[in-house]
Amino acid sequence: MKILFPIIAMVLLSFCGLAQEWKPAGDKIRTPWAEKVDPANPLPEYPRPAMVRDQWSNLNGLWDYAILPQGSAIPAKFDGKILVPFAVESSLSGVQKTVGDQHELWYKREFTVPAAWKNKTILLNFGAVDWKTDIWINDIQVGSHKGGYTPFSFDITPFLVAGKAQKLVVRVWDPVDKGIQPRGKQVETPGGIWYTSVTGIWQTVWIEPVAENYLEHIKTNTNIDRNTLTVNVQAAEGNNSDLVEVSILENNKAIATGKGISGNEILLEVPGAKLWSPETPFLYDMEVKLMRNGKEIDRVKSYFGFRKISTKKDANGVVRLQLNNKDYFQFGPLDQGWWPDGLYTAPTDEALKFDIVKTKQLGFNLIRKHVKVEPARWYYHCDREGILVWQDMPSGDGWAGWETDKYYTGNELVRTPESETNYKREWKDIIDFLYSQPCVVTWVPFNEAWGQFKTVEIAQWTKSYDPSRLVNSASGGNFFPVGDMLDIHNYPEPKMTLYDGNRVCVLGEYGGIGLVTENHTWVNDRNWGYVRYKSSSEATDAYVAFAEKLKKLIVSGFSAAIYTQTTDVEIEINGLMSYDRKVIKLDEAKINKVNREVCNSLNGNK
Repeated sequence: MKILFPIIAMVLLSFCGLAQEWKPAGDKIRTPWAEKVDPANPLPEYPRPAMVRDQWSNLNGLWDYAILPQGSAIPAKFDGKILVPFAVESSLSGVQKTVGDQHELWYKREFTVPAAWKNKTILLNFGAVDWKTDIWINDIQVGSHKGGYTPFSFDITPFLVAGKAQKLVVRVWDPVDKGIQPRGKQVETPGGIWYTSVTGIWQTVWIEPVAENYLEHIKTNTNIDRNTLTVNVQAAEGNNSDLVEVSILENNKAIATGKGISGNEILLEVPGAKLWSPETPFLYDMEVKLMRNGKEIDRVKSYFGFRKISTKKDANGVVRLQLNNKDYFQFGPLDQGWWPDGLYTAPTDEALKFDIVKTKQLGFNLIRKHVKVEPARWYYHCDREGILVWQDMPSGDGWAGWETDKYYTGNELVRTPESETNYKREWKDIIDFLYSQPCVVTWVPFNEAWGQFKTVEIAQWTKSYDPSRLVNSASGGNFFPVGDMLDIHNYPEPKMTLYDGNRVCVLGEYGGIGLVTENHTWVNDRNWGYVRYKSSSEATDAYVAFAEKLKKLIVSGFSAAIYTQTTDVEIEINGLMSYDRKVIKLDEAKINKVNREVCNSLNGNK
């Protein structure tokens, strides 16, 4: 006891010190999970569930930060502490300051490499940083990255110094709405459908030890008609003498194995494969090893699901969405993934999962991830819980006109070469990032004409790059006869304003039923919805009435629908939940009942 007491006291003092250095900033509403944020260990979960290594070290926590004019040198003095991985504009960062396009955000921290990792290659990983990132290790610039939504890594081994703490410095520049980059709903001056900007590190940062040659990327494709899985494993070095071994596991037992070399497809057969769907989200475990001269040099754990997304004309000549070769109506909310306390970043993994679970509890089978890309763990939860995902490309750049009720006759946006190249690169990065997630079934390159350019080219490239999924080329307008869907938006009620007999017709947005929940709003005034109601019962009745109209339109030709939206966001109060997630605004039982009826409208179930 005499020995333990000083240790416990030191731990308590250390925690108290952290608590004094950090607290949520501002006076806006917060979610129930805000108080569960541990400044000593925020978001401690392994951040990449589809490619898990046993050894790793989380670098989240309190870092030094500074905001300086663009072009400044590495600061000698920093402004204070920031809690990574929460954006500097967020409450949970402890800072809540705007950076803007004329300034840069600097970070600094020290970390140690475990002694057991000696003679290993050390990777520095970022889940996502918005937008342009420069990295220094021990005052040596080791790399840069552009892109606000996808992970990236650096081999920092040559720049580490033995026997001492390592200095990590990060610089971030984000032009927000002054730039051409994908940014979604972020603006420097929020209002209407535009929200608070997000700058800097907003996903987990970590290090991990690997061999000199290591597993870098895993790409899977399933074929339910042949009961086969194709795996393409990319190693860091194209060494043909290093073999890749893949094992499919069910209940910890290997049921199929295959071998190949890096970059080549490995074909595995799974007789009687169990299919993945929202009703039965079965996932197989997978183990991938990299072998050299019969010895294992790298190993990761992964998973996959057998499922097929396709289209087919029904007996009435209507093109229907199919899941696993059966007509399947897809129905879910528009989910923008914003948090009043963390902005782009959920306070905890429990919070991140909450919206997905609640969506299923409300009777939906789909989420449209609207002009944002989530951390890898969000898609993992969708895979585990069983929810389909339409993945939008985050919007950016400008507009050139918007036609909503006919095929496009105007002139598309002409982007600068820089803007066009950046869009294509970031879109490819997003597809690569999410390629193996069974939950993702549709790519949406453009929404409501924002940044829309070369629609035919982009849609055709997307389909050729990933033929396993559907392409919704233009959600809400500026339609071209390309891709798999015609996607109509209509507020507030469901309405079919255009029909395409050769493609799937979907209602990509409708609803917008507004209801103020007192003491649970971002601001006390200026709140808006497409339609406003005074009580939960009135809003529920309106929702059910819209769903009944939707059911009739399904017969006419709709094969999917998206209701706006999962939660309130800032001054938008048209969510099924309040922004702080503390209030389910409509009658949950009634919503669940009618949603299940909509989802089952094509399969005869009730």
